[in-house]
Amino acid sequence: MDRFGIHFNGQHSYRDLGLTVADRDVGDPQKIKTIERVPFSNEIYDFSGLYGDQQYSERSLTYIFNVKDYDKINLSFKKVEVTNWLLALNTKARLTDDHLPNYYFMAELEEEPNFDELKYHGRLAVTFTAKPFMVCELEEGHDIWDDFNFLLDYALTNEYQVTGRIDVDLYNAGSTRAIPLIKASAPMQIVKGNVTYQVPLGESKDIDFALTKGSNQVRIIGNGVISFHFHKEVI
Repeated sequence: MDRFGIHFNGQHSYRDLGLTVADRDVGDPQKIKTIERVPFSNEIYDFSGLYGDQQYSERSLTYIFNVKDYDKINLSFKKVEVTNWLLALNTKARLTDDHLPNYYFMAELEEEPNFDELKYHGRLAVTFTAKPFMVCELEEGHDIWDDFNFLLDYALTNEYQVTGRIDVDLYNAGSTRAIPLIKASAPMQIVKGNVTYQVPLGESKDIDFALTKGSNQVRIIGNGVISFHFHKEVI
């Protein structure tokens, strides 16, 4: 028996509700393309990444649960219990899938489940609408060796002692840009490209200071300890 399932809205599909998963389909998001054709020409220009990252559509997460009970009335009430669990929220919430450890989706069930009732059991098909990226629960730069994913993770140093100035590479292993929470023991400056960002004492986050995919070469100016905290998002 497959005891794997999902955790959503405070409950686990198997451990709390006794549902087993008959089938699952974690769909991929689609690229959102902004394309313009030059009039009277075969030239096509792609503006999808004009402001940085490629944009993606929401994705679908489909699960088919086995709902079992040898009493027909209890089976009906079980279906009601499960439906209430899934439809109770009116906004996207964290959904974790046991087949994707250490990651979660932000998802919502927008349409009612489809229940196919048989003699002593039924199959409940549900399709969640989720944001395009799944988020790593572990902060980048963590040192939990047993949870290190050699396919997706990157060994990152996220804390630096600065005396005067230091050049560092802040690597973002995700599929989209990340805006880090910055902790500084003193006011500092960060130079990225041709832009200088002012970092105050304590914790701060600047929506204009984003780490693009891959390598981010920055210069940190000041005196003290500074650290960068973020969770990567992948497709």
